[in-house]
Amino acid sequence: MEAWIAGVTEQLPLIVLLLIIAVSLTILVKGADILADQAVSLSVRWGVPKVLIGATILSIATTLPEAAVSVLAAIQGAPGLALGNAVGSIILNTGLILGLAAIMGQVPVDQRLVNWQSWMKVSSAVLLVLVSIPYLTLNRLWTVGGRLPQAVGVAFLILLVLYFWSSIAWSKMAPSGGVGDSAVAVNPNIRPALALVALILGVTMVLVGSQLLIPAVGETALRLHIPDAIIAATLVAFGTSLPELVTAITAVRKGHGELALGNVLGANVLNVLFVTGAAAAVTRGGLEVPPQFFFLFYPSMIFMVLILRIGIGRTSRIFDKRFGMILVGAYIITAVLGYLVPGPAAGPGT
Repeated sequence: MEAWIAGVTEQLPLIVLLLIIAVSLTILVKGADILADQAVSLSVRWGVPKVLIGATILSIATTLPEAAVSVLAAIQGAPGLALGNAVGSIILNTGLILGLAAIMGQVPVDQRLVNWQSWMKVSSAVLLVLVSIPYLTLNRLWTVGGRLPQAVGVAFLILLVLYFWSSIAWSKMAPSGGVGDSAVAVNPNIRPALALVALILGVTMVLVGSQLLIPAVGETALRLHIPDAIIAATLVAFGTSLPELVTAITAVRKGHGELALGNVLGANVLNVLFVTGAAAAVTRGGLEVPPQFFFLFYPSMIFMVLILRIGIGRTSRIFDKRFGMILVGAYIITAVLGYLVPGPAAGPGT
């Protein structure tokens, strides 16, 4: 099926490819939206604490597009797209999405609730960089790049389970009214069986959307002579991060800005452990890390997560509009550099 779709996209005009990308992203976002709503509905019906929904279930739902895109990209031999989508989503979630949320409304910062999650975010980002470095061939780092081994991908998935377990323990100690307050309303007229069917529909839409998106993005990048890693870290990352954006804006408008912060922190940890972990785990030789990541994307990611960590440490009770503009400005700088800074000779797959 993948080969057939790739063959079809090679014959299509550029305008049709762009239309397919738009439609695919729409299907991805809508599928993730349905998935989030129904996951929250089922969790509430089954008595799962709402604070746990924001930290785990909602984050899983909003990162499913990134995971689906990156896993399929890894299987189809596009490591730049697989890894760039995850790293670009972390940069975008931290800078643009959370920054817009702080500009558009109040984002309360309860140190007891966000300190642990924010340090998990920083640690996971640093860990991703460290395990990607080719320590035995550092002299080839800027020309060939590195590799995220398959064993590391499996280890990330194990860490993901531990992260969920610790999040459950953390949520039980958290005071009510924190990060877990959901911005998704539960319709009492929908039976659990129908909610489960809708949940499956959301998963299907996510998978179908990603299946259409990968070959269209790859062919478009080829025709425009743009490295797929750059497209992944900007255009595709924005499209697959739309669930986080919609959730953040909805949350601040309803007075639940802490949900926006909690969802972004949780989603970014999942982008490392879930998205890159799954993408590396499904490839026998591991996930290649193009050179651009070491001199541009990884530094940009660390830069963004450190800005947020410093902001959390220095704020008293709330992220104000000024800090929101700092986050958005930092994102714009990294996005522009992604297009303007020329890269060294890249390895395979870039």
